[in-house]
Amino acid sequence: QMELVESGGGSVQAGGSLRLACGASRHIFTYYDMAWFRQAPGKERETAAAISYDGGHTWYADSVKGRFTIARDTVRNTVYLQMNNLKPEDTAVYYCAADQSLLHDPIHQTAARYWGQGTQVTVSP
Repeated sequence: QMELVESGGGSVQAGGSLRLACGASRHIFTYYDMAWFRQAPGKERETAAAISYDGGHTWYADSVKGRFTIARDTVRNTVYLQMNNLKPEDTAVYYCAADQSLLHDPIHQTAARYWGQGTQVTVSP
């Protein structure tokens, strides 16, 4: 049984928008920070955005700041990543993840206790 289930990837032209969703178990959603990581071909996995377990704190990579928004839905136990003004360099496999203290050092965070299956986002010029 998958603890985290992602949906919402796809292909879009530059300037377009996509919204990713990550459904979590009640336990994970209540007690763990959650984040969206991404990995482009030939590049290391990086944290794109993260949100604390209570929704009180968020973090964004400089490359997505002002364009991406991470948010929690406490009714659906779901974390969303709204991606606007997408650029070709946003092309990657996006992974939802959950762990404690994901906002402690997100720039260097590459591991997490729970992972989703990954969803492809492709942005064409």
